[in-house]
Amino acid sequence: MSLKNEDKANTPEGFLELKTSEPPKNSVGFGAIKSSIVHAAKYMNPTDALKLSLKINQKGGFDCPGCAWPDPDEERSSLGEYCENGIKAIAEEAQSKTIGASFFAEHSVDDLSKWSDFELGKSGRLAEPMYLEKGGTHYQPISWDNAFKKVGQHLNALDNPDEAIFYTSGRTTNEAAFLYQLFVREYGTSNLPDCSNMCHEASGSALSETLGIGKGSVTLNDLYKAEVVVVVGQNPATNHPRMLSALEKCKNNGGKIIAINPLPEAGLIKFTNPQNPLKLLTGGTEIADVFVPITINGDVAFFKALLLKLLEKEEENSDVFDKVFIEEKTYDFNNFISDLKTYNFEDCLEASGVSREIFDKAFQLILNNNKIIVCWAMGLTQHQNAVDNIREIVNLLLLKGSIGKEGAGTCPVRGHSNVQGDRTVGIWESAPQEFLDKIEEKYGFKPSPKHGYSVIEAIKAMYEMKAKVFFGLGGNFISAVPDTNYSAQAMANCNLTVHVSTKLNRSHLVTGKEALIFPCLGRTELDYQKTGIQVQSVENSMGIVSSTKGVLEPCSKDLLSEVAVVCGIANATIKKRSKIDWLLYKDDYNLVRDDIAEVVDGFKNYNTRLKKPSGFYLPNGARIGEFNTKTGKAHFSINRLPSWKLKNDELIMMTIRSHDQFNTTIYGLNDRYRGIYNERRVVFMNRNDMRIRGLKEHQIVNLKSEYSGVIRKANNFKVVGYDIPKNCCATYFPETNVLVPLESFAHTAKTPASKSVIITVLPL
Repeated sequence: MSLKNEDKANTPEGFLELKTSEPPKNSVGFGAIKSSIVHAAKYMNPTDALKLSLKINQKGGFDCPGCAWPDPDEERSSLGEYCENGIKAIAEEAQSKTIGASFFAEHSVDDLSKWSDFELGKSGRLAEPMYLEKGGTHYQPISWDNAFKKVGQHLNALDNPDEAIFYTSGRTTNEAAFLYQLFVREYGTSNLPDCSNMCHEASGSALSETLGIGKGSVTLNDLYKAEVVVVVGQNPATNHPRMLSALEKCKNNGGKIIAINPLPEAGLIKFTNPQNPLKLLTGGTEIADVFVPITINGDVAFFKALLLKLLEKEEENSDVFDKVFIEEKTYDFNNFISDLKTYNFEDCLEASGVSREIFDKAFQLILNNNKIIVCWAMGLTQHQNAVDNIREIVNLLLLKGSIGKEGAGTCPVRGHSNVQGDRTVGIWESAPQEFLDKIEEKYGFKPSPKHGYSVIEAIKAMYEMKAKVFFGLGGNFISAVPDTNYSAQAMANCNLTVHVSTKLNRSHLVTGKEALIFPCLGRTELDYQKTGIQVQSVENSMGIVSSTKGVLEPCSKDLLSEVAVVCGIANATIKKRSKIDWLLYKDDYNLVRDDIAEVVDGFKNYNTRLKKPSGFYLPNGARIGEFNTKTGKAHFSINRLPSWKLKNDELIMMTIRSHDQFNTTIYGLNDRYRGIYNERRVVFMNRNDMRIRGLKEHQIVNLKSEYSGVIRKANNFKVVGYDIPKNCCATYFPETNVLVPLESFAHTAKTPASKSVIITVLPL
């Protein structure tokens, strides 16, 4: 009997043997070295591991398929310009096992659905294209030509191009992403949802509105020179470990670090640089000068409290605000101040959950310094008021004149390695008309001006059968999105689902009536085309575009590059009416970059500039104090405190990653920085909240959320007492994505509110 869609989509509920320990107060060091060696030795050929370690993030090498943290412009470490989780990422991609026809003949879709995400990812690299027929139980091999034809037939059979969804993961290169959006627009739709919609869309919305560019304004050198770096809603030791080296340099130069987070993360307590023998022996560098244990979604309240105290000091001494900057460079200051005065400091501080003692320590650093950088990640962007979170940070920086000068500015730290680049080259469901006009001028067809579906809108469209084909260029869609059961049914309603992937994941098991898996080259592999080995490019978190070229021979002769896949489906779908010779692009990626140079601002002489070993910076007005807003100035904004309230038995839950995880990819079953081993189905709770509910350590509970009258449940979790603010709890995703309501998302940005889910803990 076939499993239900939700049973295939949700991770298995069985337990392993949970072990817990006191969380460490130090990060990286010998533990990271050991973990890196173990992963490389266990999953990779030793020769391959050595080759990759010498080329990852090096000039002329390949860009890490993990996070988007920038590489130094000049000297890069000869010992290795990578981190522990970078090694885990390439061990996942360059694993020695492959899977193809015989594997899928042995294992049905239902059987694979019972595997854990860890087991699925470690089953091996996908080695050949696979097809699941209507009513089928097992994937079967299919030729590339027949696979492309099948996609084309389904797309051309739709009543309207808007019945197709074209999703993109942040690992896709600039070249593949540009061609992908070009094909989608010539096909006739703007349905280009991508992983930005689920992660940093709130950052882009807030920064575009206030500063005129949806990207951060700082460089790596700015971090070294800052007087104060505020790290808020972010866990660098797990999500962007190389950031810790930058924070260490900041500290060595006399800078101070404020860490704002509900959890005390080891990486922001102390960092032992594994490339510094003296640090390894002496125990490393203290990172956070002040740790602010904020309540979940207390960020606007905390920053508003800082603003109120700054205003108070300004009215006393008239030397706190950068009045010249405010007068010359900003807009709407008076309205902002008038609104700020309607708030009470004590109320804001109480809403933040922060003690007065800790607040005062952080405030003194902000008060007495002007070269301030604020860094953040999804801890700020996945709330209903996520855009307000970012705008309030901008307000603080504007008051201090901390934008557009050395050592100061905004630093949203992106997750996947090219999520920012994908948006830059056109992966956007609501692209500006100026970009669409350039497409029309260059290629001779008129793109649809209608905004397409974001991720949340795409899920609803599939659920309501308004969309019938789903095509995913990378990623693990079903494990990344909210409201897992609803989303699983949405996918099952499609006529065809297609995923371009390097490894097996849960999205391959929650299918439409028919399904295809397209195996592609990894970032680590050489890309052979007719004109020779191809180079591609990516953009990091700080707006630097650099080249990436693989090192290893492809693990299978049946793999195609993402560029070749896009060209194949375009040729099979719109060849007869297209104004573009799609198959030319796959032979020579220089032709793709020549087109990008004509269409996308900032890429003039792309091919020439890409040869610069360290890459090149894209234009960034906010970095130099020029603001491309409707007024030509940076905008102050008015932001409200969130209004949610908890009942007596409720907690507010945030979803988080473990240290053995990157996005939905599970590298292992440990989270050593939080003292969790061999288990993922845990709920971190304040110990007093546990006592109130009569809960014991490792007790098994179910979790329930209720939103707009709809009840969602996630069963079988073990309670772990932790240093987390009262009335708060944390769980790993994707295990608790089922609890995240699809209708709960950030205003303006529509980012799912995965970091502020109201739940009830139900003992068994």
